[in-house]
Amino acid sequence: MILETMPVGPLKANCYLLGCEQTGQGAIIDAGGDAGAILDRLCFLRLSLRFLLNTHGHFDHVGAVRELHDATGAEFLIHERETYFSSSAATAAADFGLAAENAPEPDRFLEHGMRIHLGRYVLQVIHTPGHSPGGCCFWCRSEGIVFTGDTLFNGSVGRVDLPGASLHALQRSIRQNLFTLNDCTRVYPGHGTSTTIGRERLINHHVPRG
Repeated sequence: MILETMPVGPLKANCYLLGCEQTGQGAIIDAGGDAGAILDRLCFLRLSLRFLLNTHGHFDHVGAVRELHDATGAEFLIHERETYFSSSAATAAADFGLAAENAPEPDRFLEHGMRIHLGRYVLQVIHTPGHSPGGCCFWCRSEGIVFTGDTLFNGSVGRVDLPGASLHALQRSIRQNLFTLNDCTRVYPGHGTSTTIGRERLINHHVPRG
């Protein structure tokens, strides 16, 4: 799998570029900004963008979705309970003195257990509410990787002081849906550096056992 990380936008959220070497199909997870740089990189990698996938709808994760959607015609997928946030990204960004574009209407909604085929790879959707009500992770079993957005970070978890957030729900999502993955599964979060499920199960004090 082609996998690159691009910190984008004013808050440097992690945008992930994924691609299938055999088919040239590409996907982007959390296009939070810097659409031009993302398009340039896709061109360099010779990837045809098929999916715009979002872990959640906060402005720092959707800021470039509209421009990329218009430029490529790629499908935009997000959980239905995130559309309030993605469609009001400009207002949310302005509250922080920043700028972002509202995301377009989704082409499809993500659902727990849904499988997204990207060439020879499969991404499975894991619904992980807590940081936001429709937060989702994308797990690729064959590659042993999971993209967790702002649900799980290296040594930390997502904020729970935002509208629709819940610490109890976040901890339950992580324990039941992420900490059940193989210890060696590499975690690619929405901000910061990668980690592993095994490491977080051992050291992440924000998620108490059971």
